[in-house]
Amino acid sequence: MSVVSLLGVNVINNPAKFTDTYVFEITFECLEPLQKDLEWKLTYVGSAQSDNYDQELDTLLVGPIPVGINKFVFEADPPDTKRIPTDELLGVTVILLTCAYDGREFVRVGYYVNNEYESDELVNDPPAKPVIEKIRRNVLANKPRVTRFAIKWDNEASAPAEFPPEQPEADLVADEEEYGAEELAEEEEAEAVEANGEESGDKDAQMEGVEGAEGEGENGVDEDELSDDGSVDIEGESEDELEYEGLEGEGEARGVEGDEMEVDKPDAAAGTVQQHGDAMVH
Repeated sequence: MSVVSLLGVNVINNPAKFTDTYVFEITFECLEPLQKDLEWKLTYVGSAQSDNYDQELDTLLVGPIPVGINKFVFEADPPDTKRIPTDELLGVTVILLTCAYDGREFVRVGYYVNNEYESDELVNDPPAKPVIEKIRRNVLANKPRVTRFAIKWDNEASAPAEFPPEQPEADLVADEEEYGAEELAEEEEAEAVEANGEESGDKDAQMEGVEGAEGEGENGVDEDELSDDGSVDIEGESEDELEYEGLEGEGEARGVEGDEMEVDKPDAAAGTVQQHGDAMVH
């Protein structure tokens, strides 16, 4: 079991200009005293072709960590545009928020980021040389991908069976109070509904050819073809999903891993978080 559990991440300034600072409000729970600080890091993936263009935007040490629920604000500088290939300044990329203890990473949160011009005129007719001050970034904050790793903490009893663990093998079983656990349960339920639908489709295919003999009603209508009014449309997509349709494949190529989980709204999260003043950010 992880000593530190990530409870929530809110992207404060989103959408924003490409050159604006990244601001995250991070909430986590610590179950026992820790001897060392937590190291948080934000990385910008500059290219899908090579990790040579990855940029470490900022790192932050947080500690000493009191037992309980803690919240802090993490600010990071925007990426250096000179280190990003010109043809990859616009479009979809990824940012990675990670946390490590004693040099061992135990949680990683990946976000898709869409960079585009803020005016329709520039979108339809982009200049040959990108105009950086006119580019707007939009972090897909409600669809993070969270990966957890089992690590050794301060005692040998907390070490996983194989230490150090093979990365990126993750502990994908989320606790009830962990970041995104509720959304993960909803996804599993949706997958079960989809599986049941496919099973029903197989049964219908097997009955084809028999319906003419036994499946027709008094008016010649095949009763097996009638659908229930209460059936669930599992093909529907939300407005946000439609907006980012086709971006997921590109994002995975840039290193986003783990379970897709939704983020609680800032107001809802802020109402349940206990603030501890003893956690030091330095």
